[in-house]
Amino acid sequence: MTNKVEMVFWDVQHGHATYLKTPNERHIVIDLGTGSYSDDKTEFSPLTHIKNNYKVEKLDYVIITHPHLDHIDDVLNFDSLSPKVLNRPKTLSNEKIMSGASDKDKPKFKKYCEINDRYNRDVTGSVYCPNNPENWGGLKITTFRNDECDDDNPNNHSSVTIFEYANTKVVIPGDNESTSLEYLMENGLFLKAIKDADILLAPHHGRESGYNSDFVKAVSPCITIVSDGKKVDTSANDRYSAISRGWTVYNSSGGSKKRKCLSTNSDGAIRIEFGDNYLHVKH
Repeated sequence: MTNKVEMVFWDVQHGHATYLKTPNERHIVIDLGTGSYSDDKTEFSPLTHIKNNYKVEKLDYVIITHPHLDHIDDVLNFDSLSPKVLNRPKTLSNEKIMSGASDKDKPKFKKYCEINDRYNRDVTGSVYCPNNPENWGGLKITTFRNDECDDDNPNNHSSVTIFEYANTKVVIPGDNESTSLEYLMENGLFLKAIKDADILLAPHHGRESGYNSDFVKAVSPCITIVSDGKKVDTSANDRYSAISRGWTVYNSSGGSKKRKCLSTNSDGAIRIEFGDNYLHVKH
């Protein structure tokens, strides 16, 4: 046991991919974006990177918030890490998912649908059950999803996952848009789970369409992280900065500064460690 959680929010250009190592050294991935601005590697694969550089042989839990290309782009490398458990929105049919695929990207969507069909075993009660913190070294994992919306906008089927350990809380809401977040906030359990978090990944890549002031005020993060590309027409970064409380962030080249909002498109990969009585953020 390491008594800490390690997270990396990868720079995957316009997309999202996060890696998490639990206190008992289990490995979790949230979304499968690819690419990198900071290293000028348009083909950067986070899955290949953690396999080759972090020596991770298998993933214990994978969460795909929703099946848009910028969240599943690395899916062809999925089986190389033999994930034990997959969480994804089951309300979206394979037919619906394939209907939005371009000819160029059909192999990736076909692979996603094949995986979607394959992962159908109930893990309740198993050593990989996400709902039991003992399986994850004390890390509490809670997931919510709006299953009542129609399937015309897969963004609103995104999972919202809350990771909590040693009084530190991280909220990852996928690409939920404002109306979906408003619906979720009608659930008292959801409000309790997101309340007074430390780290918020901005919904829908920090776009205005995902900004919901009531949601952000409920989360009240120290730092908001935005995972997005360089060309953004509707950024809400300033609005997240206005509500976020601020935290000391360390620069890999030296020095530190109090920050309220970080963006992978300008700050690169963002690394976070938290455990008993500390939260360390570095980019």
